[in-house]
Amino acid sequence: MAKTRRRNWQTVTIDDVARHAGVSSMTVSRVMNAENGVRETTRETVMKAVAALNYQPNRSARRLAKGADVHIGLIYANPSDSYLGRFLRGALEAAQNSDNHLIVDICEDNTSTAYVASAIRLAKAGIAGVILPPPTSAADEILTVFDELKIPVATVANGKSSRKSMDINIDDAAAATMMTEYLISLGHREIAFITGPKDQMSSTLREQGYREAMAAANLAIKPEWIVQGEYTYRSGVSATKDLLAAPSRPSAIFASNDDMAAAAIGVAHRHGLIVPDDLTIVGFDDSPSAISVWPELTTINQPVSAMASSAFNLVLGKAEPNSKSDDALPFDYIHPCHLIKRGSSGPANVVN
Repeated sequence: MAKTRRRNWQTVTIDDVARHAGVSSMTVSRVMNAENGVRETTRETVMKAVAALNYQPNRSARRLAKGADVHIGLIYANPSDSYLGRFLRGALEAAQNSDNHLIVDICEDNTSTAYVASAIRLAKAGIAGVILPPPTSAADEILTVFDELKIPVATVANGKSSRKSMDINIDDAAAATMMTEYLISLGHREIAFITGPKDQMSSTLREQGYREAMAAANLAIKPEWIVQGEYTYRSGVSATKDLLAAPSRPSAIFASNDDMAAAAIGVAHRHGLIVPDDLTIVGFDDSPSAISVWPELTTINQPVSAMASSAFNLVLGKAEPNSKSDDALPFDYIHPCHLIKRGSSGPANVVN
């Protein structure tokens, strides 16, 4: 199905959703109102169109009628400030455009106890639904609390489907394969990889995509070329120092997020290496840090703001008084992403 792209100032109507899904406007209305008599396959097609177009129903009249705003919760525990900024932007824009509210709970510790406490705090605040970015999107403890309370949940970048939530993802493995294949096309054969946190599915999938591309090209991966990172700048510094201290230096470094790739560029400069003449460095996410370093990063665009907006709107669609939260599950939508070529990548040209 063709993807429809619109500028932010253009209003997506129920008719647009209907055309995208290939159904009538009445069918879209029935799905958005969780009415009976709609086939499950049709319901899923419509909801995917809603996610693709970021359709935001005008709920002002309903809100005035019931005399209350809708409050959607968000539990956040991601160490990346750039990811938080982009995610909040998308969620807040969706809240503002729909005339509703976002309540954010910051979870300081990535522990089961902290996750459950955050979920209970939001539930007590009277939220009608919740959206979860990584790593909270993969926390079954949180999903279980809201599942038991019948509060609809949409996860972002969970990397897998869950019967307890609506899930918004990109294809991390395919995107990492795309990037690795690009590096190979530039003549790189000795490609190192900086992983992400072990507890995040996106990290596992990105490493999987890298490994699959290397295997498909019959390229060996030296053990010292896979280095642990944590999606933070500091971990990128440490990982790159290890890679550059290895007996055989790689010709390219693929960091599984932009913060670590930006750190890699800084370390390379301190070692007197010219990027990309001496060392190609690429990232993942297309975060603000991708264009705040020199040279600017070649990276994979992950539409974090759009994903957050999609998650908010999906939950909002199930937060109406007559909605049945279990009608929303399971649901899985894959947002498109693409490779962005900038100055940090070039042909292989390394002398070890």
